[in-house]
Amino acid sequence: MTEGPLASTLRSMVGVWHDVLTARDQQGRVVTDDPYGGTPGPFPYENLVYCDFDGTNWTQTNVTFKGRPVKWRSFRATVVDEILYFNKLGPDAPTHIGVGSGPGQVWFLPQAVDEAWQRYSEPDYIQVDGDTRRRSTALYRDGLFVRTMEVVGTRLATDTTHRVDLDPRGTEGPAHEDISVTYAFQGGHNQ
Repeated sequence: MTEGPLASTLRSMVGVWHDVLTARDQQGRVVTDDPYGGTPGPFPYENLVYCDFDGTNWTQTNVTFKGRPVKWRSFRATVVDEILYFNKLGPDAPTHIGVGSGPGQVWFLPQAVDEAWQRYSEPDYIQVDGDTRRRSTALYRDGLFVRTMEVVGTRLATDTTHRVDLDPRGTEGPAHEDISVTYAFQGGHNQ
């Protein structure tokens, strides 16, 4: 069976990425502090992103290591009929999906527009080209557009069986943690 565009893109994202995250407001001005995001705080900042995919199951762990306090969040999802369904992200969270939109391209977004989406939504468009990954995000709070975020990632390793040296958690232990919970969909801006 031929692998579809979503599974092929997820497979191309397997590895450890060093992401640099920047943001801009509605007028295109650089954002230096963001109170609205799912993880509020200063910009720019840097993450390590561990991505694993076995053809059906997706696991991702983001580890903030520079520009913000150390924090990590893990997510899991499953591919069914070429749609990636994320495990519930937190209380009142809508169903989040991933859909392929061509070779090396994927969208992560809510499956339906509902009350939770009105409170908080941050759809992502990701494009992978070899060892470079770009992610563009639009953030909505209380039904209104707030800011954009640009992420430029460079693959550090294709092996995720151990943590990389830059990881503030240390090199010992699994790359992925227990599933994280976000409270952003309940409202408020202090998650």
